[in-house]
Amino acid sequence: MKFANLGHALTVASCSDTGIVRAHNEDAVFVDAELGVAILADGMGGYNAGEVASGMATTLLAASFTRLLPQCDDAMLAAAGGPAQLLADEVSAANAAIFNTSQSQAQCAGMGTTLVLAWFLGRRLYVGHVGDSRLYRLRGDDFQQLTKDHSLLQEQLDSGMISVEEARFSENKNLVTRALGVEPEVDVEVHEHDVQGGDIILLCSDGLNDMVDDEEIAEIIRRFGANPALAATLLVETANDNGGRDNTSVVLMKVAGNYAAPVRWWQKLLALLK
Repeated sequence: MKFANLGHALTVASCSDTGIVRAHNEDAVFVDAELGVAILADGMGGYNAGEVASGMATTLLAASFTRLLPQCDDAMLAAAGGPAQLLADEVSAANAAIFNTSQSQAQCAGMGTTLVLAWFLGRRLYVGHVGDSRLYRLRGDDFQQLTKDHSLLQEQLDSGMISVEEARFSENKNLVTRALGVEPEVDVEVHEHDVQGGDIILLCSDGLNDMVDDEEIAEIIRRFGANPALAATLLVETANDNGGRDNTSVVLMKVAGNYAAPVRWWQKLLALLK
């Protein structure tokens, strides 16, 4: 369990567990409240190569944001094409590094990873994702999935081939149509959302939503979201109680009621010290 708190701006917590069936945890998580960044990756590939892919994704992107954000200003963002383009470019760079490793090291051949990344910047939330790891938002009583899975199952739902009820029992749940590191280039989906005080953001691997339906996930966060560390632990425990067939990782990010963070986080810190 990791826990961090940035004054009155963000409270973040994460929890990751191997589950009941799997021998290794191929999920990887990075959270930094001060940066306003959370990254979650769910690896795939034989001989534990999935663990390498997810670890590379989180490590490389964490290093990039840790390096870039302290010098992040309007001029730098404009030169990068805006925050969404900056996010997409950094994910693409991580994709290339993972792909090159899979090509050069036999034990890593065919490895890949899903990815979901949340970046708070000012009053905006930038979300980038590849694959079927998800991001949800609880705003008041409204619990909404803000990402759409890049998966065969989602394509079947979109085309009307199967119903939502049929999808719950489909054998195609884990067949992703995009992943980081599988091809030399990757199509990163990036969206921008407004941020309101009281929002709770959930990032999760499919080990959670495959084992726990959205209604139960929402109810746990509604009841225990005031304590993100407790809520994160309960979500993972519930997935395990329901069978724990996969690794399960979650990140919860709770926005304070008076959240009004400026673009540059150290300015927020200075303001809190006055």
